[in-house]
Amino acid sequence: MRDVQFLPLDETYELVIAVDNIGGVGLKENDIVNVDYETVGHFGMRVAMLECLATGAQPLSAMIHNFCGDEAWQPLVSGVKQTLRELGIEHISITGSTESNFSLIQSAVGFLAIGKVKKNEKKIAKTPLSAKWAVIGLPLVGADVLKRRDQMAPLSLLQPLIQTEGVYEILPVGSKGIGYEAKMLANMNGMEIKDIQTELDLYASAGPATCWIVTYDPSYESTIRSIAKNWFHPLVVNINHRQSLP
Repeated sequence: MRDVQFLPLDETYELVIAVDNIGGVGLKENDIVNVDYETVGHFGMRVAMLECLATGAQPLSAMIHNFCGDEAWQPLVSGVKQTLRELGIEHISITGSTESNFSLIQSAVGFLAIGKVKKNEKKIAKTPLSAKWAVIGLPLVGADVLKRRDQMAPLSLLQPLIQTEGVYEILPVGSKGIGYEAKMLANMNGMEIKDIQTELDLYASAGPATCWIVTYDPSYESTIRSIAKNWFHPLVVNINHRQSLP
C-alpha cells in the first residue's frame, strides 16, 4: 500500500490523508542531525504533501504535530509555508498542536496533508505493462539532504509531471529505497519485477522523498525529460509475469 488513506466524501470525491514524521532532527542537544526548525517543517511537509498530491488530489489542509516546544512552532509553520509555495499551493489552512506540558530530549514532529480527489481520476494502479519507468532526483538522507540539495527532485516539477497526459503514476520514494518502492508499485498494478537496471543505488534511503518514481507512456518520454532535465534517471524494469489483482 502507498502511505495514503482514502475516505469516501460523496459519490464523486474521496478524502486523501497522508502523513510523515521526523524524529531526532532539530535543535535539541540530543538530536542526531542539527538543523533549524524551519528546515524540519519544510522537509516534513514535503513528504506528506508529495504523497497526497501524487495521487492527483487537490490540497485542502496542512497540519503539524509539534513535540519540540512552543518556540519551534513559528519556524515549523514558516517551513511548511515554504513547501506550499514551492508546490504552487495557496490559500490552504495550516493548523496543529504543540506538546507544551512536557519537554522531550529529542525533537519530534508529525505532519499531515489532507486533500480530495475524484474517485475516477486517482493516479493509483494506472501503470500498464507497456509503461516506461524513471526516477526523478537522487536518493538522499540525513546531512546529504542539505549538502546535495541541488540533486534532489525540486518540488516545482511535481505539478507539471502530474499534469502531463502521458504520466501514469508518481510515487515518492522513502527510507526503504527505490527498489522497494518499485516492487510495491508493480505489485499494486498486478506485476512482479524480475530485475531493475539503473545507475542509481536501489537500496539507499531517499529520506524526505528526495526522489520519485514515475511511470509513463513511452511516446511522452521527450516531454518528461524536458520537464525533469538533469533530474531524470531511467529505470529499466523487467517484469517476470503479470499477477491477478486482488
